[in-house]
Amino acid sequence: MGRSTRITDVVLRKAKPKATAYKITIGEGLHLRVTPSGGRLWRMRYRLNKREKTLSLGQFPAIGLAEARQLRDNARKQLANGLDPSAVKRAEKVSRGGSESFEVLAREWHAKRLPTWAKSTAADAIQRLEKNIFPYLGQRPARDISSPELLAVLRRMESRGAHETAKRTRSLCSQIFKYGVASGLCETDPSAALQGALTKAASKSFAAIVEPRGVGQLMRAIDSFEGTLVVQLALKLSPLLALRPGELRHAVWGEIDLDGRLWTIPAEKMKKRRDHLVPLSRQAVELFRELRPVTDRGRDSFCFPSIRGRGRPMSENTVNSALRRLGYGKAEMTAHGFRTMFSSLLNDQGWDSRWIEAQLAHTVRGVAGRYNRAEYLDDRQKMLQHWSDYLDQLKSCGAENVVNLKSRKVA
Repeated sequence: MGRSTRITDVVLRKAKPKATAYKITIGEGLHLRVTPSGGRLWRMRYRLNKREKTLSLGQFPAIGLAEARQLRDNARKQLANGLDPSAVKRAEKVSRGGSESFEVLAREWHAKRLPTWAKSTAADAIQRLEKNIFPYLGQRPARDISSPELLAVLRRMESRGAHETAKRTRSLCSQIFKYGVASGLCETDPSAALQGALTKAASKSFAAIVEPRGVGQLMRAIDSFEGTLVVQLALKLSPLLALRPGELRHAVWGEIDLDGRLWTIPAEKMKKRRDHLVPLSRQAVELFRELRPVTDRGRDSFCFPSIRGRGRPMSENTVNSALRRLGYGKAEMTAHGFRTMFSSLLNDQGWDSRWIEAQLAHTVRGVAGRYNRAEYLDDRQKMLQHWSDYLDQLKSCGAENVVNLKSRKVA
């Protein structure tokens, strides 16, 4: 927001989400926090007893600029009288029966957790709530939500086979209700009674195609995909990079060096919390160059933004949905299955398992497994180029005509 821009309700309405949360300063401690998921939250920073504190004043546009300024002025009067505005607010909520809605409580909890979370974790958490919980329980007073009510919503997820999502969403709700109890807005955590009530998903490997003939057919099918360019390129890059689906969809342009043919994924985005260097084959670089003019809006912009806004990454189900549109069922091929395909075929060809495990960002046990983010980087660069070339041959020739590449591996 430029210095010369006069802050008005219209200006605030036009504020777009970015890859990271940012604030629009109003003055005298008041600011509007714009989150990556599109939330607009009024906050007031103040000091009491030499400690800096933050007061939540509600959401924009439900609370407009004039009302937010009035709330700030009221809080400043309380401070002048030796009162803590946050304590006054909690007391008022308790006295009127703690009628704050679950969505308001959840977004307040989420905002407080943001500084301690990786960007991908924060985005996944709010998206899971927005999709699965807010439409059914978001407007209910948080203190009135019962265990059976919450269970009914979680079982909606189970009914579509999303057992793991239901389990993780229950855990999110538990954290939110516990925050509500600590804040005096809830009396109990209704999710606590649901331990064991959800169906445990059967443990199974991610479905993957690992037979060369089938891989060639899959690669030809991917080339025929007719979705948006962003989804097309995410689908084409998935088999080349062998990354976890979340690592691919959370890519931002500042991490990718196309001239150096290297993608550096920072530790906070990785499952093992270590930086991960991903060498890029010639084919992968060409795909990223095709994507760049479409989605590159700066270092923090997502390579694969959501169709619902550039401030968030594409949905976790996008690549899987694209595979379904191509006719591959969930028991046949998954986005995560590209990693299994990569590992299975390269191990069969005799490539060094240490290089394969390093590319997959797996940690090997023992002294040999000590992790270096640049581990086997030159070797992995050669292996990734070989892999991309091999997939091209499977796609163009059919498995029965592909030259046996085992003898061409790097020794």
